[in-house]
Amino acid sequence: MADYRERLSVPVLWWIIGAAAVATLYVITAVPAGIFTGIAVGGIAAALLITLFLRYGGAVVEVNAEKLRAGRASIEREYLGKVEALSGEAARNAFGRDCDPAAYLVLRSYLPGAVRVEITDPQDPAPYWLIATRNPEQLAAALTSNSVARS
Repeated sequence: MADYRERLSVPVLWWIIGAAAVATLYVITAVPAGIFTGIAVGGIAAALLITLFLRYGGAVVEVNAEKLRAGRASIEREYLGKVEALSGEAARNAFGRDCDPAAYLVLRSYLPGAVRVEITDPQDPAPYWLIATRNPEQLAAALTSNSVARS
C-alpha cells in the first residue's frame, strides 16, 4: 500500500502538438510521394512519438512504508533525511543554478514543483534526490510521515 503515488505523465498539450506534427508530416510526405508513403511515414512518426511520450511520462514517484521510488531508482526510507517541498522560482533554481552535479534528478520540465530529499546513506554518492512533482507538499508530507528522519 502506497502512502503516495504519482505518474509523471506528459501533459495533454504535448499529445496535441505531437498529433499536429504527425499530421503535418503525413501531408508534406503524401502530397509529393503519394498517400501510401504518407501513411507509412506518418505511422512510423506516430509510433515513435507515442513510445517516446509513454517512456518519458512513465516515470513513477512512489512512497510506501519501506521505501521511496523515483523513476528507476529506489531507496529505503531509513536513509532519508531532511525533506523540502519546492515550487516556483525555488524549484527552477534547484534544477538549475543551485543543483549539485552529484544529485539524483528526476526532472520533468512540464511539472511546476519539486521535492528535495537529503540522503543520509554514507555509501550513496548522491547528497540528495531532487524529484519533480505536481504536488510537492503532498509528496513531502508522505515522506515525512512515519519516517526515521523528519524535516
